[in-house]
Amino acid sequence: MTLLDGLTLYLRMAALLLPVVACASVGSFWAWKKKPFPGEFISVLAANFATPALVFHTLLSTPLSGQALLQAGAATVLGFVLAGAMAALALRLLKLPVLALLPAAVLPNAGNLGLPMAQLAFGAEGLAIAVAAFAITSMVQHTVAVWILSRSSPQRTCMPRGVVFAVAAAVALRWSGLSVPAPVLESARLVGSMTVPLMLLSLGYALVTVSHGGLRQGAWLGSIRLAAGTLSGLLVGLLMGLPPMAAGVMLIQLAMPVAVASYLYADRLTPHGETAAGGVLVSTLALLVLSPGLLWLAGAVKG
Repeated sequence: MTLLDGLTLYLRMAALLLPVVACASVGSFWAWKKKPFPGEFISVLAANFATPALVFHTLLSTPLSGQALLQAGAATVLGFVLAGAMAALALRLLKLPVLALLPAAVLPNAGNLGLPMAQLAFGAEGLAIAVAAFAITSMVQHTVAVWILSRSSPQRTCMPRGVVFAVAAAVALRWSGLSVPAPVLESARLVGSMTVPLMLLSLGYALVTVSHGGLRQGAWLGSIRLAAGTLSGLLVGLLMGLPPMAAGVMLIQLAMPVAVASYLYADRLTPHGETAAGGVLVSTLALLVLSPGLLWLAGAVKG
């Protein structure tokens, strides 16, 4: 890779991250002005309404076949299992709370970063595979991860079931071959489009109020996420014998930084929201620096 190629890649990555930074900056400005922030309202709205609509629309509009969706879903789950084992060991060695931080250390930002990066590296076909991984990630994020976090806190909460129902409905419709009326799909797309902005507003607000201790522990958390994700992404392609493109896409998806939704749930259900916010910030900035190497590695896996 020449210097010009590297500079061009960095500029393209900066363009991908600019909307993320712009949206989070609105939340940061709100915190800087010391305005009241409806954190619980936003987290409930994102988890119970916006994300299920996004997953429903994504699964019904993807051009991938059922077999390709199943393969991508299985690879994603295996990747989470491998990353979970590595992350749990690392958190325990660092004497950080395992249950409270495990979802943040395992689950990647597969949506607003993983999808455009997969498209950048592999085009429309790669994006379609990444969408399937994103759907599984969303379902795990809003079900299994919430259950794990609730076990780490005396504050019990009802698990949001919207994503489970959305996935079940979308799979049933695809299997039956029934068509969904265009107004229904458009409604799901519109409601789902709120997901990322809501999460980024909350993150921006949290980053202004995060303590220095949260940033220090967040740096460890972000490092675990990137390392465990990259290793699990490489292992998944080898263990499952994935086709070259699928292996490259899964590496990108699993190597993404800490998900913003992980911060939202950690802040709502545990006393470690600041650590999760620091993890999002540190791992996202690190991704910007390391992204050319990641894209090169994904291309090498693809062959």
